[in-house]
Amino acid sequence: MYAILSVGYDKGEIGIVTLGDKLAKLRKENNYTQEQLADILDVSRQSVSKWESDLAYPETDKLIKLGELYNCSMDYLLKDGVEMKDGVEKKQRTTVVFDFKNFYFERKSSRTVHGVPLWHINIGWGRTAKGIIAIGFKAKGIISFGLLSLGVLSFGLLSLGLISLGVFALGLIGLGSISAGFIALGAICFGILAIGAVAVGEFSVGALAVGKYFAMGDHAYAMIAIGKTKAVGSVYQANAITKANYAEVISLLKAKVPEILSWLTALIKPLLRTG
Repeated sequence: MYAILSVGYDKGEIGIVTLGDKLAKLRKENNYTQEQLADILDVSRQSVSKWESDLAYPETDKLIKLGELYNCSMDYLLKDGVEMKDGVEKKQRTTVVFDFKNFYFERKSSRTVHGVPLWHINIGWGRTAKGIIAIGFKAKGIISFGLLSLGVLSFGLLSLGLISLGVFALGLIGLGSISAGFIALGAICFGILAIGAVAVGEFSVGALAVGKYFAMGDHAYAMIAIGKTKAVGSVYQANAITKANYAEVISLLKAKVPEILSWLTALIKPLLRTG
């Protein structure tokens, strides 16, 4: 999908526009500093300065990268143009093509931490944002936002991280429509502690709760099961938590749940008291 815009000029043409003029103009239009452009192309700032001053010319691979970065053709970069009186750089007729399929937008911080940009925005199909804060269709960072997101704190359609939030979330703590994690919360979730409409885990709470040690919900299946409509427990089952059976349930949890998971009993105590 694309749109085409044609612009024509007939009079007032003066002066030749050099490669250096074009590179300087394109860089400024795209809001890059010479330092940022040098970092993207893996060259020195002095090299960029020499290109823009026509004291040196970029190597072929750098020209190709510049064309991709600025979304312009090699013909435009290499063929001398003309400059209008008002300083606008045009040939007698210019066609500008906006190709949305190949569209991308990229910006990154000039400040880095151990060589990683403080922030990096890289939006476009097949492109990856990498930074302390990363934003893109694919994003990798300490804090990341993307369709496919990987980070300590991760937000995305498919999200992986220490703390993950997404339609599909996988993490130490996962929150999503479908989530998996040490602690998982979502419509469908899998975890050591799972809380959701359909919850499967060591400890599970949900409309349909399936647990190894404990499950509580409308339908509950576990060693200790508390189910409003149906409860199936191999050790204990009840339709609700009452003052009469609260102490018994807590005692069974302490006896049956391994010491390494005893903290889960403490976590669900408030739910038991209001159950």
